[in-house]
Amino acid sequence: MAKVNIQELLDNGVHFGHLTRKWNPNMAPYIYTERNGVHIIDLYKTAAKIEETSEALNKIANSGRKILFVATKKQAKDIVAEKAKAINMPYITERWPGGMLTNFVTIRKAVKKMALIDRMKIDGSFDALSKREKLQINRQREKLEKNLGS
Repeated sequence: MAKVNIQELLDNGVHFGHLTRKWNPNMAPYIYTERNGVHIIDLYKTAAKIEETSEALNKIANSGRKILFVATKKQAKDIVAEKAKAINMPYITERWPGGMLTNFVTIRKAVKKMALIDRMKIDGSFDALSKREKLQINRQREKLEKNLGS
């Protein structure tokens, strides 16, 4: 990855943190100062962490493993979805389902249900259903897609 440009981070407002009253003490080493009730993030430390993260993600991707991208903020949703699709990696851009990592058995069932619906559409058994059943299954598929991402 190319070197992270501090000026570019500044231009994109990366330095704006959360309100000072909503801060997490674990972020203290990365906070540069406070201005008008908002923490200002140290962009030099941010750039170093971006490069460190980029190297780690490259190693994981090059080893053939999957990376789950998560972005539920409005500003990042579309970009993350587009980039994750481009590299064929899973992503979540709506809500984070509770138990996504800790209750994987339940999540796996939902993923299998989504795959079953997709197979039904491909093999033609979906066409044999009534209009109402098709509508219900399509709604169920859309809900699963929204909750589980891609």
